[in-house]
Order: sequence, then C-alpha cells, then structure tokens
Amino acid sequence: MTLRLEKNGKIACLIIDRPDKRNAFTQEMWELFPALLADAMADDAVRVLTVNASKKDSAFCAGADIGEFGAGSTDPEWRAKNQAAIGKVQHELAQAPKPTIAVIDGDCVGGGCGIALACDIRVAGPRARFGITPAKLGLVYPLHDTKLLVDAVGPSQAKRILFTGQILPAEEALRIGLITILAEEPYAEAMALAETMASVSSHSQRMSKTIIKRILDGQADDDAESRALFDSAFESDDFKEGVSAFLDKRKPEF
Repeated sequence: MTLRLEKNGKIACLIIDRPDKRNAFTQEMWELFPALLADAMADDAVRVLTVNASKKDSAFCAGADIGEFGAGSTDPEWRAKNQAAIGKVQHELAQAPKPTIAVIDGDCVGGGCGIALACDIRVAGPRARFGITPAKLGLVYPLHDTKLLVDAVGPSQAKRILFTGQILPAEEALRIGLITILAEEPYAEAMALAETMASVSSHSQRMSKTIIKRILDGQADDDAESRALFDSAFESDDFKEGVSAFLDKRKPEF
C-alpha cells in the first residue's frame, strides 16, 4: 500500500509509503488520498493529523511520478483526470477542519511541496529540501496551490520560487516562511506538537482555522457569520469544561 492511515489515540498519521520512487505520487495515490483524509476527519477520536513519509530521513514526496505523468500527459482525458485528482487532494487537505502537520525530513518537491503547503504547519529536519519546479518542465502551477504558496511566503518569494524552480535548503525555507519549524528530530518535534494540539479545545481550533481562512481570503472585518463563530464558543461543551477546570484548578479534559 503506497498510502495508508494509522491511528494512535488522538493522533492519526497519513503515511506516504513508496520509498523506492522517492514517494512520488501516481494517479492511484492522488485518488486514494482524499478517502484516507476523510477517514481521519470523520473519526471523533482523532484530533490531529500528520502527513509524513514511511521512513525517517527519506524523501517526503518528490512530486508526480514523471514516468506516468510523461506517458499520460499527451492524453487530454488523462490530463483532466489527473488535474482533478490533484486539485481534490489540495483543496480538501487545505480545508480539513482538524489541525494538520506535514513532517518533512528529505526532499519535498513539486506536488509534494503542494501537499506540505496544504497542511497547517510544516515541521522539517535539516536534510529537507524544497522546490516547486513547473518552470523546469514548461508547466504552470495551479492558482489554488499558488495561493497557498503566496500565503506562506509572500508574493515576492513566491515569484522567486516559481520563476527559478530552485531547490531550497531547510534553513532558507525556514527563513522565508515556507516551513514553520526546523528541528534536528522533526518526527519527535511534530509528535510533541501534535500531542499539545490534541490536549486543547478542538472547537477552538476548528473555529480558528475558519477565521484564519477568511482572513487569508481577504476578509478584514467581522460580519454576522464571524461574530456567530465567536458567540458560539460560549455555548460549547469545551467552554464549559475549560471554565470548570480553571475554577477547580485542574487540567481540562476536552
């Protein structure tokens, strides 16, 4: 199985497992990804999802399988099917209601970098390298994926990345905001972060994701819907538990 979902209590891991091909994605993998993501999002026990390679210090994802892509790219029907599958992964991962963390300890290129950008947080190790390379193939990066890149690094750095197709080291990726955390042991760092996220209010996290997306999409002021998100928290079980735990001087159990 080239993709699989593993659950361990409140944390689920969506694992890319094609190390012999540097975890490059086939059409079959693009089509399988949304079902695994939906499984994690639908499971009430799961609070946080990580996306990572099956082997530490291996490629996170080298992008599309160029052999398959090159063979299919001359067929308009295959191209449309491939574009739809990739777009579905990127949109659904970016809009996932629960926190998502990409764990990167090797090459993260092309579509692999798109997957990482669709996650909320990116934790990388010093061996990680990043690149978005349509300019090297004469292709165009999709608008949605380009927006994720611009949201992460700003328009000027996004232009540099797309105009050059350069591969960036982890230190540079951290400096420009392409990754969130650079750690010697990215898997341990990501799991510690996931456990912290899993210990606090999921309602607060979901609403925060919704509000942040609205801001990134251009909203600057409250409207009726955003005020309703704020007000709804006071009726939530998480708020009641948080207040009760504070008054009892104990750790809340969300």
